[in-house]
Amino acid sequence: MRSRHGLEIRTPTGADLPGLSVLLAEADQAIDAPELGRRLEALRLGGGTALIALEWGPPSGLVTLHWHQIMQAARPVAQITLLLVGPGERRRGIGRLLVEAAAQAARSAGCDALELAAPPGEPSLPAFGRALGFVEAGSRFARALRKRR
Repeated sequence: MRSRHGLEIRTPTGADLPGLSVLLAEADQAIDAPELGRRLEALRLGGGTALIALEWGPPSGLVTLHWHQIMQAARPVAQITLLLVGPGERRRGIGRLLVEAAAQAARSAGCDALELAAPPGEPSLPAFGRALGFVEAGSRFARALRKRR
């Protein structure tokens, strides 16, 4: 999908993995290309997708999206679990375009709602979400299921 900004939003291919690894490392989320490829495939097989933003070089943005059925809703709910735009690419509308593409993917998967998970330590993400029409919907809790070695 081409945007009006000359930016392409699409699913990543194997050729995109090295650039995605760099993008993730810049955000202190280092994953080497082979492992990243395995995780993206697992995401695709497990009810989700990843979309990247490309302009002229390596990917400048990434969004990951999962959908699942919950008891409280008749149709699946989608959740954006990662939204990342490279430091030098911010404030250009790339994040907004990635969220719009994620919303379209969620609609295509039969979802009626889209959630944006804002991890702690991301002070600008809640305001960004509100600007895109997201509303706060409670809090989230997490715990590890395996002991760390």
